[in-house]
Amino acid sequence: MATLYESIENEKISSLVFPKSDVLSKNEAILQRISELKLALSFGNLDYFKIKIYFEDNLSKKVVEAKVCGVTNKRVILTHGIGIPINRIYRTFKFYN
Repeated sequence: MATLYESIENEKISSLVFPKSDVLSKNEAILQRISELKLALSFGNLDYFKIKIYFEDNLSKKVVEAKVCGVTNKRVILTHGIGIPINRIYRTFKFYN
């Protein structure tokens, strides 16, 4: 059974509430997430490549299409300085421009 993710606009992310717990429990999945985020940042720096980011706030699972402009130890920075805590991201993929 497929998991449904609610599509959200980039600008609405700043109003979301994010719990401190990690959505991933397996170390391999956490390492994969970091690898995907580094790749997304590389593509974002090369050109205006957008990706889909699958994440969860305190209410539901969501997906946003955005350009990754930065990755810190704790957050992914999207256009307009909007951030998503890394520990709330399931995965990223579907690169396109």
